[in-house]
Amino acid sequence: MAIPTPHINAKEGDFARTVLMPGDPLRSKFIAETYLENRRLVNDVRGVQGYTGTYKGVPVSVMASGMGMPSIGIYSYELFNFYGVENILRVGSAGAISEKLKVRDIVLGQGACTNSSFGDQFGFRGHFAPIADFGLLRCAAQIAEERGLRYAVGNLLSSDTFYDDDPTASSKWMKLGVMAIEMEAAALYYNAARSGKKALAVCTISDHILTGEETTAEERQVSFTQMMELALEVAVRS
Repeated sequence: MAIPTPHINAKEGDFARTVLMPGDPLRSKFIAETYLENRRLVNDVRGVQGYTGTYKGVPVSVMASGMGMPSIGIYSYELFNFYGVENILRVGSAGAISEKLKVRDIVLGQGACTNSSFGDQFGFRGHFAPIADFGLLRCAAQIAEERGLRYAVGNLLSSDTFYDDDPTASSKWMKLGVMAIEMEAAALYYNAARSGKKALAVCTISDHILTGEETTAEERQVSFTQMMELALEVAVRS
């Protein structure tokens, strides 16, 4: 496929080797306007803003993924395979299903379980375990330690359903130690593996399914700055 693609109207060389990928286009805009110097808009197809600039002198891009695995599956595939992107760092929100976590804690997704059929396209006679790149994961954990952040490393559940008809669905994943639920990481990890590239999901706990505590949409958009700064530092060191 030639560029621009059907979903990204950027030109060759418009993206840095590392892209931060929040789900929310407004969070993408916030990150770019808050942290990136000499930023420029490189994509705005369907209102999904993509920006490239520098952070501490290092080129970094940020572009939204939208919600769900089909959406991040398209954008991450095109970035990895057509735009020469090497690293994608998902910076998103997740709902905690572990008593070890509190709202606003950061979870580094070592792996991503899923109830999706996204992986069926590869024709497995079994189940593939979508995991993060260890180098990115190790770097993120080191930075979190340096900054004294509350964080955990573990398994995420990438779910196709936000409103699940099975009220016991979360408890079944909890039995196996899954820490939080989000909707994108597994597809990102699948695409990174297939493309020979690197990916990591860095998620802030926006709500706690066990306690009922939650943040507002505006807070999720602009206040998860520890996660954003952590991902930017990973981008600089990668």
